[in-house]
Amino acid sequence: MKTYKTIYNLLLAGALMGVAGCKLTQPIEQKARINAPQTFADQTDSTGIAAIQWKSFFKDAHLIALIDTALQNNLDLKIAAQRIEMVRTNILAAQGALLPSVSAEVTGGGRKFGDYTMDGVGNYDTNFSENIDADRRLPAPFLPDYFIGLRSSWEIDIWGKLKTQKKAAYNRVLATEKARHTIITGLIAEIASAYYELIALDTEMAIIQKNIALQQSAVETIKIQKEGGRANELGVQQLSAQLFNTQSLEVEKQQQIIESENKLNLLLGRFPQPIVRNTILEQTLPQTAQAGVPANMLRRRPDIQQAQFDLLANYSEQQAAQLAFLPSLNITAFLGFNSFKSNLLLNPASMAYNAIGGLAAPLLNSKALKAGQKRTEAASLEALYTYNKAVLTGFQEVSTSLKKLENNRRINDFKTQEVDVLQQAVVTSKDLFATGYASYLEVITAQRSVLEAELSLTDVQKNQYLALIELYRSLGGGWE
Repeated sequence: MKTYKTIYNLLLAGALMGVAGCKLTQPIEQKARINAPQTFADQTDSTGIAAIQWKSFFKDAHLIALIDTALQNNLDLKIAAQRIEMVRTNILAAQGALLPSVSAEVTGGGRKFGDYTMDGVGNYDTNFSENIDADRRLPAPFLPDYFIGLRSSWEIDIWGKLKTQKKAAYNRVLATEKARHTIITGLIAEIASAYYELIALDTEMAIIQKNIALQQSAVETIKIQKEGGRANELGVQQLSAQLFNTQSLEVEKQQQIIESENKLNLLLGRFPQPIVRNTILEQTLPQTAQAGVPANMLRRRPDIQQAQFDLLANYSEQQAAQLAFLPSLNITAFLGFNSFKSNLLLNPASMAYNAIGGLAAPLLNSKALKAGQKRTEAASLEALYTYNKAVLTGFQEVSTSLKKLENNRRINDFKTQEVDVLQQAVVTSKDLFATGYASYLEVITAQRSVLEAELSLTDVQKNQYLALIELYRSLGGGWE
């Protein structure tokens, strides 16, 4: 009884010394996260477009089919799914750490003790004892040792260190899930943007081809006038040069269309092929673009949620690193058959078992633990700054998209009026040129101006679609 009491006192003293030697620091406070504004500028409606599912947000059936294909075949999404599976294994490892490990073991070995050692003399002397029979006599000079059975070790989670590590692993999985959602929202926005850029290229191609027809007509007209003596060769050369320039633009647009189609096919995870699409006139998007309230963006935007889960995971890992300084309670045990003779190994009398429990706390040379603690502290601060940056980035993108959408609508109104005036100017210059009241230079100027204005108007209309898509993505729409 006195022996057990002595062991207990030693264990208790070791635990107290371990606790006294620990210097625990406070984990990074969650209150240090950035405080977001309550509303977006000039926005009062609490319902935003991000709440609309992407199949309802986009109305084009061809675009919806392309997005569906991408969600099935995109390689970045498949890579993200495998990363989630890899991180998910950390939860299984953390769960396993809470349970005792049990392993089956079959071992065989032996050794020869020196004749002038306590074991050597004791073994030699034992064989002469009258209290043992032939089975219990020790082989000499080589003493075999055979074991078959189970061995177990178990760290009792008295401070919650292992549970904290499991919590960190769980938050890591949630973070990777949100990372996949971020890829989905970005993929949907990228496909929609590429689709509308492709439609805009089709529109620009139609504008160029229409202007080629007008310029060909002008060239034919001036050639007739030259034959009639009303124009000279310089006019023919100028109008012909303008026609060649516009025809070269047509070839450039054809190349841009091919590149845009190939880019879209890569996102779809397939080889180059034609993209079936509608025209710009068939496109419809929501007329109003409400951003909602910032709180909804913080909940919906997956990159912000990912940063938050990473912050929580680092917070748990920092706690676990601090708890590693406290004494750990470990229990080791074995149960099986142990014998120095193989023919007696499975004899019931060879049954052996053992169980040992003890507290261990780091006292000296704990640099590895201190290094781990400092690393988790730095990682927690990094995760905090990453979260704050994600929030700031979200607000910057939403604000930029809202203003871009508003300003592009105003630009579109002016550009539409400009195109209408210039189209009338082309008709007027053609009529005046035919009657001799305008020079070929005025015709060239009018045709060049209307071409540039029509292409510019198409670009503005495309930017309106892209701004709305970017607003939808930046508010966290598309992953559901």
